[in-house]
Amino acid sequence: MKNYDLITPEGTKDLLFGECIVRRNIENTLMRIFRSRGYSETITPGLEFFDVFNLNSRYFPQENLYKLTDSKGRLLVMRPDTTMPIARIVATRLRDADLPLKLCYAQAVYTTEPSLKGRSDEVVQAGIELIGSQLKIADLEVISTAVDSLSSFGMEFSLELGHIGIFKELVSKLDASEKDKESIRKLIENKNFPALNDLLDSFGNSAVTNALKKLPALFGGEEVFEKAEELMPDDNIKRILDELREVYADASELCGGDGSITVDLGLVNKTDYYTGLIIKGYLQGHGEEVLSGGRYDKLISEFGYDVPAIGFAVNINAVAKLMEKSDVLPAEPKADVIVYAEEGCEVAALKAASELREQGLVVENALFDDLESVREYAMEKKIAKVVVIDGESKEVNI
Repeated sequence: MKNYDLITPEGTKDLLFGECIVRRNIENTLMRIFRSRGYSETITPGLEFFDVFNLNSRYFPQENLYKLTDSKGRLLVMRPDTTMPIARIVATRLRDADLPLKLCYAQAVYTTEPSLKGRSDEVVQAGIELIGSQLKIADLEVISTAVDSLSSFGMEFSLELGHIGIFKELVSKLDASEKDKESIRKLIENKNFPALNDLLDSFGNSAVTNALKKLPALFGGEEVFEKAEELMPDDNIKRILDELREVYADASELCGGDGSITVDLGLVNKTDYYTGLIIKGYLQGHGEEVLSGGRYDKLISEFGYDVPAIGFAVNINAVAKLMEKSDVLPAEPKADVIVYAEEGCEVAALKAASELREQGLVVENALFDDLESVREYAMEKKIAKVVVIDGESKEVNI
């Protein structure tokens, strides 16, 4: 007995008509923005060897990956991320390419987290990866491209800047296991203050635990830096704060100082291959980020090629969902003409339809037995013209 032949797997969905147009419009808009800045498209396989995501630093928990085996019994995964496959390509096929490399993509990723209700296991992302530059202008280019991407959706947006180095410096001073450090990171990421305080209390009262407790609350504008410096009198952290303050000032100036750029020192991304700047973008009406990324200077070295990199990805599913909520789905393109063939004139009708399409018209072939049915169909679909092929072409007004 079949139980699942009429439904899609949890976390996936079919898209119809206007939903498809919304997704394609978003993809096309973003790819135009990326290409206009010199980024070249890259497509990676939907299937990758598990080893690509099983590096020394395990960024993706094995239990969150869709796994299968090939005909030789080797373990494969459905791609859970695009940055790591691109890192693999850069370390292999593009190893001899001149730097910097500017790559972009639009493709789906697959992960599973059964504990999250309403999750999407298949998410289409579009993003950029800038490989081989540690210059500040590389960070600013990625930030300005992120801002242009968010503003292209026609909704109010905000972009948060953070730096993973602050969190890493603080937890390195804590006598905690890797498991505890990950728990602290998750609680900071979720801004779960009560649970974070309880966990940190178990490590005693110190300047480090006090700073970690305050980290999720350090967000806003320029004033954040002064508060952080008072809270974290550490030379390495001061250097990181100075670096981030400079990027924040420049990014704010690029955006006209309208307040859409903010600082959040509690940004500690889940995929912790990030080594420096972190960015997250939000659209009004959506509680979670629709854009995320940052600097990952050591990831590609795990594939044997030590070059710095920075990038971001836009969650197209989330953006499309917001647009669909706004009830401004784009109209589906309708046909200008429908061509009806009398019996024996089918080939002539198909040729006539092709000639009309060459004139730039949208043309349907009528799939009915009689002209009256074609008229009714054309009226229902608001097709202005019917062309009848019965030995000699003629037009019928609707």
